[in-house]
Amino acid sequence: MIFYTSDLHLGHANVIRFDKRPFADVEEMDQYIITRWNNRVSEDDTVYILGDICHRNSRDSSWYLKQLKGHKILILGNHDNPILKNKRACSCFDKVDKMMQVVDEKRQITLCHYPIVEWNAYFHGSWHIYGHIHNKKEETFKIMSKKEHALNAGCMINNYVPVTFDELVENNMLFKANDNLGRD
Repeated sequence: MIFYTSDLHLGHANVIRFDKRPFADVEEMDQYIITRWNNRVSEDDTVYILGDICHRNSRDSSWYLKQLKGHKILILGNHDNPILKNKRACSCFDKVDKMMQVVDEKRQITLCHYPIVEWNAYFHGSWHIYGHIHNKKEETFKIMSKKEHALNAGCMINNYVPVTFDELVENNMLFKANDNLGRD
């Protein structure tokens, strides 16, 4: 199975306030995300992480990554440069790239941490999955929400768990409609 997620920010205490995440502290958030991931993802599944897996973490990034099941593919985000300098962390990924073209059940998809307004095959029904804007409903959200085939993979709008393409579509519709920010 193929899953998508973004902006986990494992180890990052300030993201709890920034995103209004429903966690008392970073330890609770990290454990919740890791547990939910591993309850959902098998060793044979592929998870595209659209950037910002860790940030300002006191533990080595490999500590988190080694606990997460599945084949992990990282699309680099603005907070992922330390991972590139960490051989142990890099060894946890099957692939690392800035942008990627993939096919998921015959759907052509452009993966990028950053939202882009036109992507490869945009006028031919392709999709774009991105992160970076978290759960903020500011200018970029307003622009991207008008793009029928653009989906935010931010973990905070996907119940802090990697999701399938169809779940991503559904969660984005819910988020656009009603600020669904809570946990299941």
